[in-house]
Amino acid sequence: MTSKSPPSQLYQQQYGMVWAFGSGRCHSTTWFHFLWMLWVGMSPGSWASHQNFHPHSIKIPGDITLGGLFPIHARGPHGLPCGEIKKEKGIHRMEAMLYALDQINSDPELLPNITLGARILDTCSRDTYALEQSLTFVQALIQKDTSDIRCSNGEPPIIRKPERIVGVIGASASSVSIMVANVLRLFEIPQISYASTAPELSDNNRYDFFSRVVPPDSYQAQAMVDIVKAMGWNYVSTLASEGSYGESGVDSFQQISREAGGLCIAQSIKIPREPKPGEFDKIINRLMETSNARGVIIFANEDDIKRVLEAAKRANLTGHFLFVGSDSWGAKSSPIVDQEDVAEGAVTILPKRASIEGFDQYFTSRSLENNRRNIWFAEFWEDDFRCKLTRPGIKIDSEKKKCTGEERISRDTPYEQEGKVQFVIDAVYAMAHALHSMHLDLCPGAKGVCDKMDPVEGRMLLNYIRSVNFNGSAGTGVLFNENGDAPGRYDIFQYQMSNTTSPGYRVIGQWTNNLRLNVEEMYWSGGERQIPDSVCSFPCNPGERKKMVKGVPCCWHCELCDGYQYQLDEMTCETCPFDMRPTPNRTSCLPTPIIKLEWHSPWAIIPVFLAIFGILATSSVVITFIRFNDTPIVRASGRELSYVLLTGIFLIYLITFLMIAEPGAIVCAFRRLLLGLGMAITYSAMLTKTNRIYRIFEQGKKSVSPPKFISPTSQLAITFILISVQLLGVFVWFAVVPPHTIIDYEEQRPPNPEMARGVLKCDMSDLSLICCLSYSIVLMVTCTVYAVKSRGVPETFNEAKPIGFTMYTTCIVWLAFVPIFFGTAQSTEKMFIQTTTLTVSMSLSASVSLGMLYVPKVYVILFHPEQNIQKRKRSFKAVVQAATMSTRLSQKSNDKQNGETQNKIEPDRTQ
Repeated sequence: MTSKSPPSQLYQQQYGMVWAFGSGRCHSTTWFHFLWMLWVGMSPGSWASHQNFHPHSIKIPGDITLGGLFPIHARGPHGLPCGEIKKEKGIHRMEAMLYALDQINSDPELLPNITLGARILDTCSRDTYALEQSLTFVQALIQKDTSDIRCSNGEPPIIRKPERIVGVIGASASSVSIMVANVLRLFEIPQISYASTAPELSDNNRYDFFSRVVPPDSYQAQAMVDIVKAMGWNYVSTLASEGSYGESGVDSFQQISREAGGLCIAQSIKIPREPKPGEFDKIINRLMETSNARGVIIFANEDDIKRVLEAAKRANLTGHFLFVGSDSWGAKSSPIVDQEDVAEGAVTILPKRASIEGFDQYFTSRSLENNRRNIWFAEFWEDDFRCKLTRPGIKIDSEKKKCTGEERISRDTPYEQEGKVQFVIDAVYAMAHALHSMHLDLCPGAKGVCDKMDPVEGRMLLNYIRSVNFNGSAGTGVLFNENGDAPGRYDIFQYQMSNTTSPGYRVIGQWTNNLRLNVEEMYWSGGERQIPDSVCSFPCNPGERKKMVKGVPCCWHCELCDGYQYQLDEMTCETCPFDMRPTPNRTSCLPTPIIKLEWHSPWAIIPVFLAIFGILATSSVVITFIRFNDTPIVRASGRELSYVLLTGIFLIYLITFLMIAEPGAIVCAFRRLLLGLGMAITYSAMLTKTNRIYRIFEQGKKSVSPPKFISPTSQLAITFILISVQLLGVFVWFAVVPPHTIIDYEEQRPPNPEMARGVLKCDMSDLSLICCLSYSIVLMVTCTVYAVKSRGVPETFNEAKPIGFTMYTTCIVWLAFVPIFFGTAQSTEKMFIQTTTLTVSMSLSASVSLGMLYVPKVYVILFHPEQNIQKRKRSFKAVVQAATMSTRLSQKSNDKQNGETQNKIEPDRTQ
């Protein structure tokens, strides 16, 4: 520990430091004013007058003197330094210091044989005024040269040595503490505040002689962030009174909220130090620009809080804003007087405190007679009891009653202990405990102040202050960290009107490094129990993702996961796997239902009915032909090819049941086999017949010898060769792609996923189906060509014309099939439409063949058996000659008709 420099040297050393410091934090003009006051006010010529200039101070004599700074008066209006008296924050707190001094001085264990005195000043709630007042604390540390001063008789003046202040209790407002701390540190005077909570005062490099028994606003801001998040808010505005307390408190809140994440500041508004008329109405209008941010974090003085509430009431916004107030609001009644309905539900915070019963007894016993040491007590008395004391030469206002002096606090006027009284007492006791420890170390066994403590060295005392650890007036520990800050302990209040017989603040939780909030005990405007919302955007519904607003992480738009998307997380929509679809609320995916063509479906009933009817009809024809197998009509129709052709027709009808049956490997194999086989058999037999007829009559034009391969055996051989081509293609298909089933999820995948279905079907694409039928179509077209070429053959000789009509009709059926089949490829009912179209078209083509080729024969066989007789058998030569003559006669008849027509039209040119 270095020895303390003489005051004059210290002043000279620190003179320049004042300027350096002033350029950092305070305005240079303020510091220039301070230097001028220090130089002029403390100059030898004016010393005698200044030392007696204490119109706003209380002097308590003692062996060791402490300084005290209290806001006895409010800030004065219109440039005046002081305004009206502040009963709670001023008088209560100042009396708490006097009470603590009395208790310490009467305690034989604490500072025995040493009396603590005090010099208590009024800061008038103004930092610049407090700076001027604080000059009193440093005057004893400045050595003055009085060698050139003489009295009128030539004798040197007798100048009383000013009192030496070893430590200062205060101040209240952070802005005042900052201003005073800048002075006190220059003269190494320790300072302990009972109410200043600005975070910047924790800077031990700039405010190394400053300590406080209240936690800094950084703890308070952390507690307020925890409260806001516990209530589920993520979008709030902030209000701060201009100055160190308000601005640093909001800065701490914003910084902690950024670090914590999940909390956004809608607006950060500063209340001017000297607000203009209408300023608070503008503030409310600005807050309403982000009306979703109902939560308002307010770090402001009592006057600003009151005017904010008044402006909200004028704007008819009672119950809209949800205030979270700092300890400057705390549990005070003054900011909410006449604004209780606007303040209802406000959550406030206050360093954990307890009502000191001893102080209540002390303060309520104060009167004008026993409290003459408090020079402001008479003013407090007049204000508290709304009366007027008589003074010589001053006339009493007729509207105010005269004070009798018999009034009593708490009996004749409401009384409630101010919230910071506990901390004032703890601050005085912290200074006393530090002095006590210092005395034990420097003056062991000595009674009173020894030489080593005269004077008390400020830096040494600071070390003892930082080392204290004792139970305070409320039973809680009083100690300081390395920055001079007290631990954070807060009570959380809510102003309630609905759940209590009388409105008031109710404790709803505590904060000691972590939050304990009793949400079930909270009541809001109108008695609501549900915590109101203060969010930028409400949570998205299930199945909606958040689309963040750029630059505002708490604001988003909700977008529905559309189509086949589901909500993967709150920010992402993901497409369901191809075989799944989203649930109705789109929070997950479910397997897509599998469907197939059911027998009871309307799409299956008509094809099945046609197929059953066709099978019965075909069976009837086959039975009839078998029964009348040797009759002339059956033999003339070519029995062998007829049975082959009827087999093909039967298979065509049969394929309907395979197309509707539940797909499986066997069913799919038979579909491939029979789908084209029935038609190949039918049209191979027809083609063979028409080809035989065409060749016979074409040969007859050239020769009387019959063409080759017209015998029944040859005809069967040709037919089976044509059929084998179809079979060969099918078996190659089997070898390349074995038949199996697939589930097609694309076929029925409409925009609405609830309608999505997976279709169970065989692995036959539209292309493979057409390829399977393509050979039959070639046979059909070829047969049609031969039918056209054979149209001139007399109908008494062959089946050419019935086959021709059959093929024409069949072509019309399949021409209608193609657009229907491929035109519905994009339909959600594709499988049903195409299956029905295919089976109906095949049944119709089979029915046409059956009806035109065999129904007339069956009709004759069954109902006109007299026509089913053997006619005279003619040779091939006679048949050909008859057909040739018939053809020639037909041509001659046509030529004759054409000639007669020409003769009728043309005039006779021979006349």
